[in-house]
Amino acid sequence: MPAAPSSTTVAGLVTALVGFLSSFAVVLTGLRAVGATPGQAASGLVVLSVAMGVATVLLAQRTRMPITVAWSTPGAALLATASAPSWEVAVGAFVLVGALVLLTAAWPRLGGAIAGIPPVLAQAMLAGVLVPLCLQPVRSALEMPWLVVPVVLVWVVLLRFSPRWAVPAAFAVTLGIIGWLAWRDGGVDAAALVPALEWTTPDVGSTAVIGLALPLFLVTMASQNVPGMAVLAAYGYRAPWRSAMAVTGAGTLLGAPFGGHAINLAAISAALAAGPEADPDPSRRYLAARTAGLAYVAFALVSAAVAALVVTAPAGFVAAAAGLALWPVLAASLSGALARPEDRIPVVATFLVAISGVTVGGIGSAFWSLVVGLAFWAWYRPQPAVAPA
Repeated sequence: MPAAPSSTTVAGLVTALVGFLSSFAVVLTGLRAVGATPGQAASGLVVLSVAMGVATVLLAQRTRMPITVAWSTPGAALLATASAPSWEVAVGAFVLVGALVLLTAAWPRLGGAIAGIPPVLAQAMLAGVLVPLCLQPVRSALEMPWLVVPVVLVWVVLLRFSPRWAVPAAFAVTLGIIGWLAWRDGGVDAAALVPALEWTTPDVGSTAVIGLALPLFLVTMASQNVPGMAVLAAYGYRAPWRSAMAVTGAGTLLGAPFGGHAINLAAISAALAAGPEADPDPSRRYLAARTAGLAYVAFALVSAAVAALVVTAPAGFVAAAAGLALWPVLAASLSGALARPEDRIPVVATFLVAISGVTVGGIGSAFWSLVVGLAFWAWYRPQPAVAPA
């Protein structure tokens, strides 16, 4: 009889499966929202899968720690509600994000400046940009209940009994429904099923690049990289910050011209490879991360087929599934942002500007929400009383 797979192998495969299935629709929705064609969005999904797989293998093998890398799901959600004058400008923003992450690795003061931004404002900004996408399941459930309600029911049931698998299962059902609809309507063009990379020359000369890149960079750092380090620390690992930022920054920079918006340290799925379920021996858990990285590269081979199926879906259906997946993220962001009464006015100001969708000077609301939030933070937030001499 063949030997049973080791616990590290199983944990690595589960990490990759959960990481991919839990958010691929968010990534595709975000890329299409900033102007990508179906082929360019598919290219982005392919290059992101390869980049995070290679980065995970490199970091895990080099550090002997269960460091896993993922695409920026909050960043993709931000893109889904953002606007860009053109796909070339969006790609220019992706390039700038990669450069900024690399600069963070080379210049510790930049990391310190980012750490100086109140986390509650970053959470409020993220919550604001998530709301429009999180409303999509509600709207789509009324417009196409025969498609959306089965997905919601699967999600609700598993959220109660097996939360880890709630979102992957909901996306699997979504893909199954889309596949059935595509088969009913004549199938998918076979050429679209083959993974392919499409080069886009970045446009970095527009102010809109900065307006898109800065919020994408900040939400990736605050919602992914910093929590990712915290998850590893909770399991006893002191991951090298500069090496992690150098690898993920280089991966983002190299993948950007092919449509990859950002890769970063995994946060939500990081515990699957770093926890004791992966292996009782902490020194062997890096093998789970390495397996996850190899699995991500393998998923790149099917990501084009996934993207091709998604393109055939009825308008709003995939966005509904993506929004449903982000409800827990929205809940966590709102909870963290509003935890302390003294922070609430700056937090609400940040949230409302982010949700407004306004564009000023070609720069979107995510950027301006941070500007307004920081201004309120400096002016309004009560200062601690000074004891009399």
